[in-house]
Amino acid sequence: MSDTSKRPRLSDDWPGVSAGAAWRAVALGAVIACSLAAPPLCSQGSVTPEFRSKATFLANFLSFVDWPEGAFASAQAPFTICVRGDFSFGTALAEITRGATPRGRRVEVKWVHKDPELRNCQIAFVSRSESKRYARLLQAINGAGVLTVGETPDFLAAGGMITFAVERDILQFEVNLVAADSARLKISSRLLTLARRVVNRTEATKG
Repeated sequence: MSDTSKRPRLSDDWPGVSAGAAWRAVALGAVIACSLAAPPLCSQGSVTPEFRSKATFLANFLSFVDWPEGAFASAQAPFTICVRGDFSFGTALAEITRGATPRGRRVEVKWVHKDPELRNCQIAFVSRSESKRYARLLQAINGAGVLTVGETPDFLAAGGMITFAVERDILQFEVNLVAADSARLKISSRLLTLARRVVNRTEATKG
């Protein structure tokens, strides 16, 4: 068993989200299994644990990504996380980020109904409900310097930057570093070490 005490903490620099909460998003297999189980096994809010786990990860991404100059209207402008599709995930995200100030900025969560609106966000979470529209959606925000996060296996192949994945009932994520570089986003190596897979230019060329 590896020494987890030496692993970088997703919760560093994120007031309001404890280290335990951050790693529970990765390690609580039972919670994820419950969220994917049939309603009789988990009663009310059967999908809530999955949403909250993803929301915890997503909130922590703000502390491990550098956006290009000009991404914010002012030094006081908030981090804006936009949700396209599933509203339930956005609700969990709003609860987790309430009162948090990563890097001295407050966080706003918005639900958008038109793809171009995502250009004004720092993070765009794209629900699996939009999977048939990935190409058109990502094209609409191309060059805007927005970190795109999805939750299906084909999101990275479509040009998304980060996607969630569940393996052996454990929530993980994969990173398309080529897409992030193209958007002039710098993802911390501390975050990359936690990724299940990182697509770099060599791998992308092979693909």
